[in-house]
Amino acid sequence: MTETGELLRSDHPQTLRGVTLLEEGPEHYALWKHLPAMVRDGKQNAFMREFGRMAFDHAVRDGGYAEVFDNAMSSYSSAQAEWVLSALEPYDFSKITHVCDVGGGHGYMMCRLLAQYPHLKGTVLERAEVIADSSRLWARKLGVSDRCRYVAGDMFKAAPSADGYMMKLILHDWNDDECVRILENQLETATPGGRVFIIEHVIPEPGIPHFAKLFDIHMMCWGTGRERTEEEYAALLKKAGWKYVATWFPPSHAMGVVEGAKA
Repeated sequence: MTETGELLRSDHPQTLRGVTLLEEGPEHYALWKHLPAMVRDGKQNAFMREFGRMAFDHAVRDGGYAEVFDNAMSSYSSAQAEWVLSALEPYDFSKITHVCDVGGGHGYMMCRLLAQYPHLKGTVLERAEVIADSSRLWARKLGVSDRCRYVAGDMFKAAPSADGYMMKLILHDWNDDECVRILENQLETATPGGRVFIIEHVIPEPGIPHFAKLFDIHMMCWGTGRERTEEEYAALLKKAGWKYVATWFPPSHAMGVVEGAKA
């Protein structure tokens, strides 16, 4: 097996097996056939056209898709965590003591951050069905269970109080109005001077090839969201009442961390 092929093994530390099975699986493969019709109609609803319901509703009703989707998100997490920690290496976390990972899945990103910064405590906000199986949660596996708690909830309704909020590949799932609602909920409960970190594949300027530009088309098929530029994320922050601060990138620029502050 080639070095690239090794990434398809389930036991590889940077395995991409899960994401490969999702993106080349029957559900996501079927979505793209609706792309021409969506462009003509101006309606971003390939999941609805194919399955009669949107993606997260489909996951609730189809356990097989839900399992593949969850495995794919975990598959992504290792490489993404490396990019995020690299991007934030120069960041001063001394004024932050409690970070909430909104839509944090099984908590891999949150727990990697806690392992890197021992003074932090963390909360993972996620749907109840995602965190129901404690054997899949990362806090104990990464040795930070004493500083990490999991909370079931709905990010569209409320967020736990924290000094900082982190969202990895969350806002790209939703349209602008939905993103503003999520950000407003965090602003309402953030401590004075609180921070929000939006972790996404940030679209660079025209003429620069980037994964985000292809993934933007996939997101148009998958749900109501899209990939965005740094300026578009800054505009979302402003509309929700946050102040844009900076965008942090790893050397590869594979992902960006868009920082906002509570005035």
